[in-house]
Amino acid sequence: MYNTIEDLLRVQQETGKPLHQIILEEEMALTDCGQQQIYDRLRERYQVMQTSAQRALAQPQQMVLGLISGQSACQQKHAQGESICGGFLNELMAMALSCSEVNASMGRICAAPTAGSCGILPAVLLSVGKKYNASEQQMLDALLVAAGFGAVITRNATVSGAEGGCQAECGAAAAMAAAAAVMLAGGSARMAANACAIALMNVMGLVCDPVAGLVQLPCSFRNASGAVNAVISADLALAGQDPKIPADECIDAMYKVGKKLPMELRETALGGIAVQPAGKAFAEQLQRL
Repeated sequence: MYNTIEDLLRVQQETGKPLHQIILEEEMALTDCGQQQIYDRLRERYQVMQTSAQRALAQPQQMVLGLISGQSACQQKHAQGESICGGFLNELMAMALSCSEVNASMGRICAAPTAGSCGILPAVLLSVGKKYNASEQQMLDALLVAAGFGAVITRNATVSGAEGGCQAECGAAAAMAAAAAVMLAGGSARMAANACAIALMNVMGLVCDPVAGLVQLPCSFRNASGAVNAVISADLALAGQDPKIPADECIDAMYKVGKKLPMELRETALGGIAVQPAGKAFAEQLQRL
């Protein structure tokens, strides 16, 4: 039924169906699953997202080297007091960091679309859903929209850091989350597509350079900034900002840029901050364990 974001928008315009319904029907056709079964699976994943986004807010998670242990609790505490960004964005970042901690500690997360970017969509869904007092059904419908946009990105580009850099992981996650946020806020299908495009524009060329080869630094900070990217992209689209470059073209550009990144900047830990003196020291420490 759809292979591109423009296909989705065309079907929505022709049928008048909401995006989540179009994506649901496509999923039912592809999987031979019924509506209830698909929503049950969505609910299970949403519950995993909820747990991972909350788990480290008060209790630092233990992990190899512990490079990001305690980040979430630190940010959550900051969210309760005076801050530049205010409570909403700081709590958003704290939940994204929580998912990253849970992932690094070998806890259960929902790869959306990858483990390295697992904090972005949960943090955005929970924060925006809370702001608009969304029902569980609305949250699951927004998750369906995120999945539909993610499917297009996966089909036409990549969500692999090893193939396309962090722009393909945290960038795709932010694009998915931005579209979902627009839906939760009552925006149009076109606005969701514009939010997706803006989110990808904002991180075009972002490299993947994990310190010591671990999914800890800078991954956790990029989950936090990716969540912020998603909500500001959603707000830009909701305000009527036109990215001028269609979402499908941004997806194509992201893929082509990713292919041009040198091997050292695609998840190999051979470039970027991973090979700075401090990064090398952590790698040597890991080898001694």
